[in-house]
Amino acid sequence: MPEKRIVLYMHAGSGNHGCEAIVNSLCHMLKEKPLVITNSEREDRKYSLVSPGGDVLCELAEERHFSEHKLAHIMYYGWRKLTKDGESFLRYRYGAVFDRPLLKYGGNGKKACEDLPVSRTGEKRHTGRHPLAVSIGGDNYCYDIMVRDLMLANRAFHDRGVRTVLLGCSIEPDLLTAGGAMAEDMNLYDLIIARESITYGALKKVVPEGKLRLLPDPAFTLGKKELPLPVGFAEGNTVGLNISPMVQGNEAREGITMSNYKALAEHIIRTTDMQIALIPHVVWERNDDRKPLRELYEAFRDSGRVVLIEDGSCEELKGYIARCRMFIGARTHATIAAYSSNVPTLAVGYSVKARGIARDLFGDYENYVIPVQQLQEKEDLIGAFEWLKDYEEEIRQDLRRVMPEYKKNAMRIGKEVEKLWEE
Repeated sequence: MPEKRIVLYMHAGSGNHGCEAIVNSLCHMLKEKPLVITNSEREDRKYSLVSPGGDVLCELAEERHFSEHKLAHIMYYGWRKLTKDGESFLRYRYGAVFDRPLLKYGGNGKKACEDLPVSRTGEKRHTGRHPLAVSIGGDNYCYDIMVRDLMLANRAFHDRGVRTVLLGCSIEPDLLTAGGAMAEDMNLYDLIIARESITYGALKKVVPEGKLRLLPDPAFTLGKKELPLPVGFAEGNTVGLNISPMVQGNEAREGITMSNYKALAEHIIRTTDMQIALIPHVVWERNDDRKPLRELYEAFRDSGRVVLIEDGSCEELKGYIARCRMFIGARTHATIAAYSSNVPTLAVGYSVKARGIARDLFGDYENYVIPVQQLQEKEDLIGAFEWLKDYEEEIRQDLRRVMPEYKKNAMRIGKEVEKLWEE
């Protein structure tokens, strides 16, 4: 890992266009191209991180996958059993940085390190520009399956004398208890940038305020590309709908989410002259928005009022969302694309991120977020849509008023990261 390098890690791949939007936006904020450790270089080269003309926003290096190297998995598992070295799995996973010298102090070898600060494991820490590892996973800490790897990665980087940043995070407040393992992990980061005030308030209880920042998600600054609209998409008079398997997996009653979306689509067709655009934002095989969206499309295709948007880059999808009249979305970064385009938006949320972002934009999240866990009757989404329609113009004016400063604050993220990098 070269001396003058910012490394972005915990990037799941651009098939999740929210992940893509974070990397894209952050790369545009930084003066030098970062190194992005990605779960799928193929996905990143398909979308906006590498343009068709060959321009690249960042250097890409793919994680090692144990599923593709079974012998290595056996060897590392044995090593971990013998030594209790849990970080070894993460050092293998991020071999693109851990296999090369993480810290270079010039040609004098050890002499160049003699007066440097020491990390908690006794390794000399560079002053001035040095490697900086930035975890960009957003709400990763909300998922039990990911927390252990996040903690191990944070420690592994620090054990090599590298500073770490947790960027654009959302964390459920009840996970942050004083003296707990997660609070200890948070305190190991050199800088934490919370993307909404609910998470920020919870972090202030367990982390020194000096290492905390409250700044909007970097994707609020994402650019857009406006492709030709498909037949059936009426610019300025189309309701954009996004539904995800993730939100369906958090519903309290099986099937209630799809029932609500179908009832809403029928309601829009019956009571308004608006068109409906079904817009995906994650297209992974294991978690593909297009599957529930196709079901919704098939139910109403004969109406002539519904259009299914194909997959595209985060900038292209934002181009469609920006031309909607209103937007109702389950994916956080789909709603961010709408908010940042001044489109009145209802978030069908399941966690703190939706509530926190809406509260910061509007002063409250009531009516702006409908938790999927609270869907009980198939007409619940219709009621939320009608409220959005009744206050449509006021919401649009609110967004136009707050968004310039909100985006300006989001742009500070690049400066905060570079400041720590250059200290």
